[in-house]
Amino acid sequence: MALAIADTVDSASGALPAQAAHLNARFAGAHPIDILRAAVSELFPGRIALVSSFGAESALLLHFLAEVDRHVPILFLDTGKHFIETLMYRDILGGRFDFTDMRALEPDQAAIAAADPEGTLWSTNPDLCCQLRKVDPLVRGLAPFDAWITGRKRYQNSTRAALPVFEALDGRIKVNPLAHWTAADIAAGFKEFRLPQHPLVYDGFKSIGCQPCTISVAEGDDIRAGRWAGRDKTECGIHRQ
Repeated sequence: MALAIADTVDSASGALPAQAAHLNARFAGAHPIDILRAAVSELFPGRIALVSSFGAESALLLHFLAEVDRHVPILFLDTGKHFIETLMYRDILGGRFDFTDMRALEPDQAAIAAADPEGTLWSTNPDLCCQLRKVDPLVRGLAPFDAWITGRKRYQNSTRAALPVFEALDGRIKVNPLAHWTAADIAAGFKEFRLPQHPLVYDGFKSIGCQPCTISVAEGDDIRAGRWAGRDKTECGIHRQ
């Protein structure tokens, strides 16, 4: 898909919302590979990264990016609270797709020592725990980039029902290539490309975050029902929906 001059994104122009709206109109219904190719090669060359949780559905977006460019940085929030299965899955997928720039974003250890010396902050103040272990490291990790790619989809929960492919937020463009894909689309993609599943999927985990704050869910439940179950919390803070 050829891009017009108007499609060039200038993050310093102050016009990101209008540019995001323009891109959403232009790429309405586009295949994720076409969206990624444009974002990586023409819109934000050298200025974009993919943030991956290496969770239940991560392999499909990583597969599509590998088809476009294996040198795009892959950012992983290494919170220190992940399931061992997630860390194993990260290594498996990293090797399969041969990405050349995989970065682990870790919490500031002085901040953790001061606020969470026993490692139990997740149980008393999960918002602060997420801030220290996810939000703050991501802010630092995204500093060199004008845009980042996420794997969010509209079907995941009601707060994401209107998720656009391109978002303007906090001075950057967020690109959601799979926004309009359904659960059936994702399952078909895993089958078509013979992608390995996260090991915990077989135990009923549909959305996988940190080990203390993630449980398995019953068939038919909201895909993110196992995240912070029993709490009035639906996001870790790196996304607003």
